[in-house]
Amino acid sequence: MTTPSSSREDALAWVSTHAASLNDSAADADLVIPRLGAAGFFRIGVPAAQGGSAGTTADAIEAIAAVAERSLTAAFVFWGQRTFIEYLLHSPNAGLRERYLPALLAGELAGATGLSNAMKFLSGIESLSIGATPVGDGWRLAGDLPWVTNLRRPGFAVAAAVQPVDGRPPAIVALFHDTPGLTRTDDLELLGLRGSNTAAIRIHDVASGPADLIHPDARGFIPAVRPAFLGLQCGMAIGLARASLAAARASGSAARAGLQPRIEGIEAELAVTVAELKAGVADGRFAPQAAPLFRIRIKLAGLVRAAADLELDATGGRAYLVATTGGFARRWVEAAFVPVVTPSLTQLHGELARHAALRAA
Repeated sequence: MTTPSSSREDALAWVSTHAASLNDSAADADLVIPRLGAAGFFRIGVPAAQGGSAGTTADAIEAIAAVAERSLTAAFVFWGQRTFIEYLLHSPNAGLRERYLPALLAGELAGATGLSNAMKFLSGIESLSIGATPVGDGWRLAGDLPWVTNLRRPGFAVAAAVQPVDGRPPAIVALFHDTPGLTRTDDLELLGLRGSNTAAIRIHDVASGPADLIHPDARGFIPAVRPAFLGLQCGMAIGLARASLAAARASGSAARAGLQPRIEGIEAELAVTVAELKAGVADGRFAPQAAPLFRIRIKLAGLVRAAADLELDATGGRAYLVATTGGFARRWVEAAFVPVVTPSLTQLHGELARHAALRAA
């Protein structure tokens, strides 16, 4: 009999084997979600009463980190899936949750977090990109989402913030791959992470009713789910930093070049930062005060870059040779993605500056 732990180890081994392909092409893109779902990864941190395997959000962060150690592409789609699941767990719409949560947990349906636009909207960076015209007890939607990950062609659901034109508060709705008027573009031409099913969504006269409503008030909903959104996202950086540090430590050149103290120093910083992240997610401190979580996200991005630099220093010229680069070249490209994934470091620094100005005023 296959135990959950052995099934997860098999899934992690598959991710390791396909890491280069997932970064370089879409050949294996549609296999990631079913593989991770069958191994029970999406159930981690979900209450047993909702079909999960219990545990905490910290457990889910560690699960994403374990995948990110092998492939940031796989961890990226894992994050999208698990974050959409989190939205349903926080939704007052029990019917929506009951209809779609089982398939999401099993990896039979892909879940995409299309709320990057909404996060920027709440920060005053941009307007919502989807308008909602009232029709009966629902809306007709029009607009687009220019960058969404985990839009698996066999079937996906995506969360989106919509702006009613009649002045009602922005709301969060679920859109589906087979909804008339919704179009998924071809995959975006990314520098890496090309197996992440990342594309744009075009929305033309799409009907949306109460059955698809995740939450009627985006301004209240997003701050409530933001700690999980960002906390789970941090799992990607944690895993990638660990992978680069492990590769640097394993290099025969590290000891000869005197790099071990630097490696140990970054490992210690990473451990402290991860502990701070888990504690804040567990005790709820990040919900009313997002700034400390923003600083952790910024700190982790810096540690990823430092770890990648250390891996390069330890590997030396071999890192630049195709025959001997190993996973370094892929991790280098992955590390370049960490600062720009929404919310980007630029946006986070801007938010912290805005908070500081408000306090000063």
